[in-house]
Amino acid sequence: MISFQGINKTYKIAKREPGLKPAFKSIVKREYEYIEALKNISFTIEPGEIIGYIGPNGAGKSTTIKILSGILVPTSGRCSILGRIPWNNRIEHVKNIGVVFGQRSQLMWDIPVIDSFELLRDIYRVPEPQYKRNLDELISIFNLGELVNMPVRQLSLGQRMRCEIAASLLHSPQILFLDEPTIGLDAVSKVAVRNYIKRINKENNVTVVLTTHDMGDVEALTDRVMLIGKGQLLYDGSFQQMKSKYNTVNILTIDYDPGKEIVLPEHTKLLSNENGRAVLSVDTEKIPVSQAVSFLTQILMVRDIAVQSRPIEEIIAEVYEEYSI
Repeated sequence: MISFQGINKTYKIAKREPGLKPAFKSIVKREYEYIEALKNISFTIEPGEIIGYIGPNGAGKSTTIKILSGILVPTSGRCSILGRIPWNNRIEHVKNIGVVFGQRSQLMWDIPVIDSFELLRDIYRVPEPQYKRNLDELISIFNLGELVNMPVRQLSLGQRMRCEIAASLLHSPQILFLDEPTIGLDAVSKVAVRNYIKRINKENNVTVVLTTHDMGDVEALTDRVMLIGKGQLLYDGSFQQMKSKYNTVNILTIDYDPGKEIVLPEHTKLLSNENGRAVLSVDTEKIPVSQAVSFLTQILMVRDIAVQSRPIEEIIAEVYEEYSI
């Protein structure tokens, strides 16, 4: 469905030194620098996949989404979506895609949200019954009842993002490109968005490409992730395999009856031990958590045990550090 082969994108940017003299000099002779936003990026996405496209700021994520959307033309390379080249067949292409840019709005700033929805219905030529059905469903799911009659400029960031996501779904797209879609959303709204994305993916086989810094979104929605850094694709594979590779330490919290001195199993480290609660780190590359637990339960009167994996944000930060991005 989506073929992205050997894509390069280079930006030509004018530069000059600060000050009045360099400003006048730039009028006569302008200097430029070239920024390689994407460097020979290639991947294929099959129908119905949900892809997490992750990387630090400036890695090239938004540039990729803009090329996939037909907004940007790459410097070189080939891209085909549903048999069409996005920037050459824009009218036909956009009928099948929905796009959300967390930092850009597709809603009119000074008019009520519902008027923007009506305009999008006309632009996409959505049949009235389909539009009414989708609108009612999206208003209910994202709790937009009072918001659709308010001007966009009066909405908070989180309220606007809920409306932006709804706007991208009004025409029942086959493909969703979501660039930071949950920015500003509260916990309840995030869960509603995630559940709806999973639902339309399962029921309608909607393909989703998600770029985000919220690893909770990636963990909740995706099986496959692509890691991009400095314009290069560094990893393309299972999210769970990436977690397993870097999640080599688990935290073990044990509540026990004081009285016996705690003895540590091999390859564990005592982080704290106060008032009958011990916290240990377990090197899971060298000892299974179950073995550490079994050892401790034989020497202590254990009341409760809790096992905690490393936060996903720490794992991703370690991945970035390994790839020097």
